[in-house]
This record gives sequence, structure tokens and C-alpha cells, in this order.
Amino acid sequence: MKEQKTLSEKESLELITSMIEKVKSSYHETGIVALLWGSVVAIVSLVNYLEIEFSFELGFDIWLLVLFALIPHVIISMKERRLKKVRKHEDDALDAVWLAYGISIFGLVAYENIVPSVAGSSIPSIYSLFLLLYALPTLVTGLVKKFRPMLIGAILTYGLFIASCFTVTKYDMLFGAVAALTCWFIPGLILRKRYLEQRRAHV
Repeated sequence: MKEQKTLSEKESLELITSMIEKVKSSYHETGIVALLWGSVVAIVSLVNYLEIEFSFELGFDIWLLVLFALIPHVIISMKERRLKKVRKHEDDALDAVWLAYGISIFGLVAYENIVPSVAGSSIPSIYSLFLLLYALPTLVTGLVKKFRPMLIGAILTYGLFIASCFTVTKYDMLFGAVAALTCWFIPGLILRKRYLEQRRAHV
């Protein structure tokens, strides 16, 4: 009976260890979504800066590309959700944070486009507020996931927000490009590299 009990304890320990390893191996971030938003926002911000600096227009609002980027974002997110064997509570919490971020960004865009037509006058640049919002979910994700590149990106973006309070609109756009690269694109590259290394290790 004692031998059977010892064997059961050993099996239980092996089972727990196995489950932990499954959770660790099934959790992954491909980095594709971060790369998507990092590149889209950086390009859009940079083009917007060039439009202001050199006084030309593309013939359409470049920021519409951000809305179109939602389509691949949804497709990629659904695919990644299916790939995840284990979904932790922190993932749901982060999803909620990013959803609130998306709604807030949409609200700011709507405000910037609606208020001038209603009030009959232009409003000061509110891109500084976009910078503030860029940093928020990035900081939360970095803290929850203990992912230093996103923490650094968020802190840098808060610094850019402070600087943008003392600059004209066109430079705010440049700050936005830098923020997108440091908050999402560079961390996305790091996540993508880790994900590919993890896949190769489990082949």
C-alpha cells in the first residue's frame, strides 16, 4: 500500500509538471499584431508629417489606413485565439484593456473630425492625447507580461507626450511614428523572433 501511495504521489507530481509545461509551451505571442500596428501607425504618422511639412495632400485621409488595418487584425487575432491551447485570466484582462484603448482612439478620431464642423472653427492638435493613449495599454501589457521592451516603449512614449505639449502639430506626428516603433514594432520583432524559436524547439 505504501509503495502504491508513493507511486501515486510520483504520478501526481509528474502530471502537475506535465500540465505546467503544456501551459508554458502553449502560451505564445506571435508578434504579428504588434508588427501590424507598429508599422501602420508609424507609416501613417510619418506620411501625415510629410504632408504638413511639404504642403501636399494624397487626396484621401491617410488615417483611414488605420481603420482598414482592423480587418487583418481581427483575422490574425481569431487565428491566434484558436492556436492557444490554454487561455489565462490575464489574457482576458489584457483584451479588455486593448478594447478600451481601441474605443478611446475611435472616440478621439471622431471628436477631432466632428467638433470643428459643429463649432465652426478648428481645434488645437490633439495628437498629444493619442500619444498618451498609445502608452497606456503598452505599459499595462509590459507590466502584466513582464516584457521589458514594451515597458521601455511606454515610458519613452510618455516622455514624447510631455515633449509634444511644447511642439507644433507636425512634430507631434513624428513623435507618433517614434512611439509606434518603440511601443509595438520593435517589441513585435522581438516577440516574433521568440515565437519562431519556440516553434523550432518544439518541432
